Amino acid sequence: MYEAFSDYESMMDKAEEIITRCALRVHGKLKIDYLGTEICFQRPWRRETMHNLVKEATGVNFGEFKNDLKAAKEAARNILKATEEDYDALVQACPSVGHVLNEVFEMIVEPKLLQPTFVLDYPVEISPLAKPHRWCPGLVERFELFIYGRELANSFSELTDPIDQKLRLLGQIEQHNEKRAAFAEQKRANDDYSYDVSLDEDFITALEYGMPPASGMGLGIDRLVMLLTNSASIRDVIAFPVLKIQQ
Repeated sequence: MYEAFSDYESMMDKAEEIITRCALRVHGKLKIDYLGTEICFQRPWRRETMHNLVKEATGVNFGEFKNDLKAAKEAARNILKATEEDYDALVQACPSVGHVLNEVFEMIVEPKLLQPTFVLDYPVEISPLAKPHRWCPGLVERFELFIYGRELANSFSELTDPIDQKLRLLGQIEQHNEKRAAFAEQKRANDDYSYDVSLDEDFITALEYGMPPASGMGLGIDRLVMLLTNSASIRDVIAFPVLKIQQ
């Protein structure tokens, strides 16, 4: 969904309202059992920044590293080496402090977010379409909603500045081409970087004509149905699964 003249805070309110209404319609209450865990949808849900959640779980404040990528990678290695076998390769591939922070978040924090939690204010490096944060340089106005360790929604205040947007997209293209070349040099296949990317000039032109302040949200309907029907697999709830045809 998209809404003009709104921001990511508006979308957090909408996400809460949509999901609590669904829970009440299906169960008649705001506390449900999901795979043996009680999930409470009572509003308001927790809202916390990615930086604070990582600091709370690890004791490390990645905001202190600023642009010191070497120090951020060393801290991440110390955190991840106890939980992830391939931690060094994951960290080494990160091109910025923001990417390092996100890697630590996904490995350490995300699986523990059982109750509804809005994770706020992501690094700009991993959010190319989101509006810069109004108070915090280097961050954007974006949230992801997690329930039972799974992402259920992604939302941000839309970036409406055509100059900023073009620079970010060009940066993405450069990163993509660098990684593609690195995998080719190593003679390793990676489907994520096997295709060509180019700048969407029409989108930039449209922004130059003007776009009102807006926000958007993608809500995972299949994952919501899993949650409300106590289903362990997404295959159990997809309305039209892709079936392999037997010859």
